[in-house]
Amino acid sequence: MSTANRKYKDSVFVDLFSEDEKAKENFLSLYNALHNTALKNTEQLNNIRLDQVLYMTFYNDVSYLVDNKIIVLAEHQSTINPNMPLRCLEYISRLYETLFESKEKYSRKLLNIPTPEFYVFYNGEETYPSDKTLKLSDAFIEKTTETNIELTVKVININRNNRHPVLENCKTMQEYTVFVETVRRWKKTDSQNGFQKAIEECIQNNILRDYLNRKTKEVINMLLAEYDYETDIAVQRAEEREIAFAEGIERGIERGIEQGIEQGIEQGSYQTKLETAKNLKEMGFAVEAITKATGLNIEEINTL
Repeated sequence: MSTANRKYKDSVFVDLFSEDEKAKENFLSLYNALHNTALKNTEQLNNIRLDQVLYMTFYNDVSYLVDNKIIVLAEHQSTINPNMPLRCLEYISRLYETLFESKEKYSRKLLNIPTPEFYVFYNGEETYPSDKTLKLSDAFIEKTTETNIELTVKVININRNNRHPVLENCKTMQEYTVFVETVRRWKKTDSQNGFQKAIEECIQNNILRDYLNRKTKEVINMLLAEYDYETDIAVQRAEEREIAFAEGIERGIERGIEQGIEQGIEQGSYQTKLETAKNLKEMGFAVEAITKATGLNIEEINTL
C-alpha cells in the first residue's frame, strides 16, 4: 500500500511524514503532539497509505496504523474542501478492505478494528479558525436528530500567527510551517529561483536543515508539482465561477429580466479574470504568464 505509483507526485508534506527515511520519527512526534502522548518506538508504526484516493493526480495524504488507531493526515494550502468527510469515508473503507480478508467479515466473531482519526492541516493565506470540525452529516440532504453514520475531520490551522499548540509540541511541524511561509514569500519575489532561495534560507536558519540538505533537488521538484496542482485548482475555480455566472444569466432570461444582461456578462467575465490573475500573482507566477492565461494587459495585472 505504501509503494506509491511515481507518475503521481508527492507533496513535501507527504514526503516529510510518510516517505522520507526519517518520516516515521517525524510522524511519531506529530502523533504525540496531537494526543499528548510520549511514544518513542517507531517500529510500532505501520505505513498503510493508499494510492490515489483523496486526490486523483497529486498525493497529499498520510496514513499510519499506530496504537490501535488509523491516523489519516492531509494538508491544504488552498481553501479547505468541505467534502473532506466524504473523501475520508471512501479512504477508510478502502483501508479496512486491505486490513481484513473478506471471509473475516462474515465470521460470527466480532472483528476488532482500529479506530480511525482524520486530520487536515491548513496553512493557506485565507482567514480560517484555529480548530474546526467537519462532519459528514452536514452534507446530508435530510437532517435528523440521530444519524446512522457519522465521520468527523478535524481541521487545524498551522499558520504561525495562529499559534496552535501542535506547533509548540512538534518541532518538525513548526519548522515545516516556517518552510512553507519562506517558500511562499520567495516565490512571490523571485518566480524563477524562489524555490532554491527559500531552501537556502531555511538551511541557513536551521529549518528542516538535515532534510533539505539531503533532498534539495527532490524538494524543488515536489514544490513545482505542488504549485502546478494549486494552479489547476485556481483555474478550475475560475471556470466554475464562469459557469455559475452564465447559469445565473440564463435564469434571469427565463424570468424575463433582460435589461442590463450584456453589461452584466461583460463585467462578470472581467471580474473573473481579475480574480484569477490575482490568485496566480499571489502564487508567484510571472506577469507574462498571467497575461497569457487571462488576456489582461500588464498594467491591469500590476495594479492588483
